[in-house]
Amino acid sequence: MSRLVVGLGNPGRQYAGTRHNVGFDVVDLIASRLNARWEAAPRGIEALMARSANVILVKPLTFMNLSGGAIGGLLQFYKIALDDLLVIVDDVNLELGRLRTRSSGSAGGHNGLRSIIGSLGTDEFARMRLGVGRGDARRDLADHVLSKFDAAERADVEAAIGRTADAAQLFVTDGIGPVMNRYNRKEDAE
Repeated sequence: MSRLVVGLGNPGRQYAGTRHNVGFDVVDLIASRLNARWEAAPRGIEALMARSANVILVKPLTFMNLSGGAIGGLLQFYKIALDDLLVIVDDVNLELGRLRTRSSGSAGGHNGLRSIIGSLGTDEFARMRLGVGRGDARRDLADHVLSKFDAAERADVEAAIGRTADAAQLFVTDGIGPVMNRYNRKEDAE
């Protein structure tokens, strides 16, 4: 049995290290831990993937708002059940570094999740939201999520990415229940 762990982000060097790309950062860290190399997904699926014995890590190469097609294609190609899918996204409504995990739910205003729900025809899949903060309310939200983290935030972000990678690896071995029990507590974000 393989699980599919997807980190959402935008492809391209200009988006590396931005708030919107923390999903990519998490799966990159997991791939590094597993010594898994990134390769092209099967033909016709716009994504990079890294495989290990019990997990396929994924970075869709479409932009965030079109992520659903790649994920649907991989689920179908590898015959992976929805219960074995985990999607990792940024969340401006959570304070910086806070992790919130759910077994299902709405898109909650996140266009990447909206695309996945639209492609799969259901919201019954696990997701992890990693808080990137809202920033200055006067600033355009799109500018905020496409900005890089401040130097003062970097240590907290790196710790949060590590904690999220730990949570995702627990999902791979034990499923979503233990992840929610362990990582949804507020003190884990501090």
